[in-house]
Amino acid sequence: MIYGPTLLFAIGEGAVIPLIPVIANRLGADVALAALVAAALVVGQLCGNIPAGWAVARFGERITMGVAGIVILGGLVGVVFAGTLAIFAAAVFLIGFCAASFALARHSFMTTRVPLHFRARALSLLGGTFRLGMFVGPFISAALLGIFGDERASIAFFAVCQVATILLVFFGPDPEKAVPVGGDSREAEDTGEPVTGAIPTVERVGVFRTMWRFRAVLARLGLAAASLSAVRSARQVVLPLWGVSLGLDASTIAVVVGVSGAIDFALFYASGQVMDRFGRLWAALPAMVLMGAGFLALSFTHDLDSSAMWFAMFAAVLGVGNGLSSGILLTLGADLAPADEPAAFLGSWRTLTDAGGAIAPVMISALTAAVSLSGAVAAMGVIAALGAFGFVRWVPRYVPRSRS
Repeated sequence: MIYGPTLLFAIGEGAVIPLIPVIANRLGADVALAALVAAALVVGQLCGNIPAGWAVARFGERITMGVAGIVILGGLVGVVFAGTLAIFAAAVFLIGFCAASFALARHSFMTTRVPLHFRARALSLLGGTFRLGMFVGPFISAALLGIFGDERASIAFFAVCQVATILLVFFGPDPEKAVPVGGDSREAEDTGEPVTGAIPTVERVGVFRTMWRFRAVLARLGLAAASLSAVRSARQVVLPLWGVSLGLDASTIAVVVGVSGAIDFALFYASGQVMDRFGRLWAALPAMVLMGAGFLALSFTHDLDSSAMWFAMFAAVLGVGNGLSSGILLTLGADLAPADEPAAFLGSWRTLTDAGGAIAPVMISALTAAVSLSGAVAAMGVIAALGAFGFVRWVPRYVPRSRS
């Protein structure tokens, strides 16, 4: 119940993400506009963070995730029947908006209930569920395209995953009740004695007030984390777009993206082991260096005779870099969050990091229109290099030494 709903959602989403630029292109979008439509998924998740945080605090994980799943079904109906690019983009945005509920609910749950000594491994496993979706989903999509020859088959598969998620959330055991705050699953004994003394309370502050209170760490380490989120998001958009620009068919693109996701997924638990044993920087820095180098090298291969081979190879390099960073943003957010009231800080942290992920596809679209897709990919490599410098500079300062 802790990982299952997130895993089902990720597999369904992973089957559809590589097809978003393809469907947008069929509806009349050029490469730059297709990148903008693909960005709607990440922008929707950014906009959904604050409402999702409020909903989780107000109604709990179960209600929030179940309702979000139902709304996603409506978004998938819009994707299937979209006759115009605007309707298609709006449906993609709605799916991203509701996706925030799955990510934020589990992040908050883990922060308050997982013991510190294996926090990174637990959160890397959470990140691994998303990576498993990016691994399995594109292969399922490629198989469905080969059988039915229609993108709607992959969309229908996502809908089936959502129905299963909704049933699991509403009718499965509730982990919030099974594992109380502190990570101890044993229920407190009722001695029958009356409760005496004042009940401690914590003043709840809003996301924006929390951003101001922790502005120093958010403006420094938070921006480095946002750059990592931007590079990750760029990978999801660049790989399908690069395949489209090379003239590859949808099945080939889905397979290449799936192989990249397989490598990504294979490394997720190793990332948690590294962070718990050696520190957070040992996972963040190699990831940023690899992804930055991969983007920069890929940007020079578009017009080569063997461009398809280079595309597959650097997709694998990006998969390695992304896999090494599995769980790092979740873990850093949990490390930095105040123990008395982590939810507001996590909302601020996720808003900032998701903003990086939302800006990246828009930047790719703008740079592709103004310069070229190769120029946009090279810019992502530069951002990764700047982010690597930020991690080196600020992780030792803000993360406790035993964890940095």
